[in-house]
Amino acid sequence: MTNAPLSGANLRGAVDLSSLVRPSAPPAGAPQQTGGGAVRELDDVSFTEALELSRTVPVLVEFYGQGVEPSLAPLVNEYGGRIALATVDATRSPQLVQAFQVSQVPTVAAVIGGRPLQLFAGMPPADELRGVLDQVLQLAAQNGVTGTIDVGEPGEAAEPVEEPLPPHHQEAYDAIEAGDLATAIREYETAIAQNPRDQLAVAGLAQVKLLQRLAAADAQSVRTAAAEAPADVEAQLAVADLDVAGGHLDDAFARLLDLFPGLDTAGRNTVRLRLLDYFEIAGADDPRVVAARRRLTMLLY
Repeated sequence: MTNAPLSGANLRGAVDLSSLVRPSAPPAGAPQQTGGGAVRELDDVSFTEALELSRTVPVLVEFYGQGVEPSLAPLVNEYGGRIALATVDATRSPQLVQAFQVSQVPTVAAVIGGRPLQLFAGMPPADELRGVLDQVLQLAAQNGVTGTIDVGEPGEAAEPVEEPLPPHHQEAYDAIEAGDLATAIREYETAIAQNPRDQLAVAGLAQVKLLQRLAAADAQSVRTAAAEAPADVEAQLAVADLDVAGGHLDDAFARLLDLFPGLDTAGRNTVRLRLLDYFEIAGADDPRVVAARRRLTMLLY
């Protein structure tokens, strides 16, 4: 378990999980969805419920399995609907295991506003757990996630209450949920045309374009092509996309900034624009972005 204070930077640098976890046919023997309340059992197919809920309250994600049972429900229930819990059987949810980089059970993460946050592996004492949950609530508040859910009776559906999104943002979000990335891009572009200072739309557009590029990508083929053609701009951009999607910003930035000096004018401009998209996805306050932006500026001038 980490004892370091949580910070807003932990929520940046990873693609929104709602677009990484693709709906698919439920596997045989998959757990049944529990419905509402502060605690629910989710899997690869139903996890979008937690992502939507995370825009109202922070959602803990407890991975269990291999003889280890989930144990956080009583503690989460003490918070009276300010925190939700998604329990996930790691043996039945390989996509979530990969997305959250789970290497053992129990492992506990969180999702705040659709963004993943690593918490700890193993299960610390209850007093330490309360400290972590309190930090999660503080971080959620810093990111505008301050709602509550109606825990109701067991099995009763939760009723999230949240501020409505601007119309084009809502249309884009709905399109992402439906897998229609082209429509999401158009909606974000319209929002930006109406308000060029709409930074959320700028970041959303960069993120959806990344998802569109990755939609048909095969990770092994992309990495092989990049290794075989270290000076090929498109090959290096493709593998940088993979790195950003996995939250490995330093790798993506270093790859493109190392490539930059040897490129012609057109190649430099292509790389520069892609880096600017990555900066929007990660957020200007991310220290990795600050360092990469400084290095890019030095290379440009």
